[in-house]
Amino acid sequence: QIACALVEGIRDIGLDCLPWSQEATGWRQRVLCFRQATGNGPDLSDSCLFETLEEWLRPYLAGLSRVQHLKSLDMLAILKAQLDWASIQAMDKQVPSHFTVPSGSSIRIDYTDLTAPVLPVKLQEMFGATETPSIIDGAIALSIHLLSPAGRTLQITQDLQAFWRNAYPQVKAEMKGRYPKHPWPDNP
Repeated sequence: QIACALVEGIRDIGLDCLPWSQEATGWRQRVLCFRQATGNGPDLSDSCLFETLEEWLRPYLAGLSRVQHLKSLDMLAILKAQLDWASIQAMDKQVPSHFTVPSGSSIRIDYTDLTAPVLPVKLQEMFGATETPSIIDGAIALSIHLLSPAGRTLQITQDLQAFWRNAYPQVKAEMKGRYPKHPWPDNP
């Protein structure tokens, strides 16, 4: 009865009363991106989660008696419990949380825009890359936000080859004087 009352309280307050960590929100966005692109995977949209609170959240409310106790919930574990182990592994492969760039750095992918996830990376770290990074077996090209050495956006592209060919010479000319200690090769 207490768990049922908590579910009703969450319905009244909204899903925002749940302790959404950055990891849980990121996982949810990755699953939503995969679902939108392929039609597969669980529906973790606000509307679906709200409608099915009893199914996915109620089992985790045992022993809790107040809305304040919800802070103890591990939302990432609760969301991942909606999938089996093989599906979680497939999800990590198809919509990874990070992408390893040519410099060797592992950069977090921002899935806020489900149709064009963003890879914010310093331009120098992409030297050597000839193809635009993609996810879901090449179905979605990442939106690459190429950053200056100071972390400011220089260029946004989903076509890395066109950037190297057309825009890079101008970016190089502008940035070489501003950041002389950083490499600006003719053939990146």
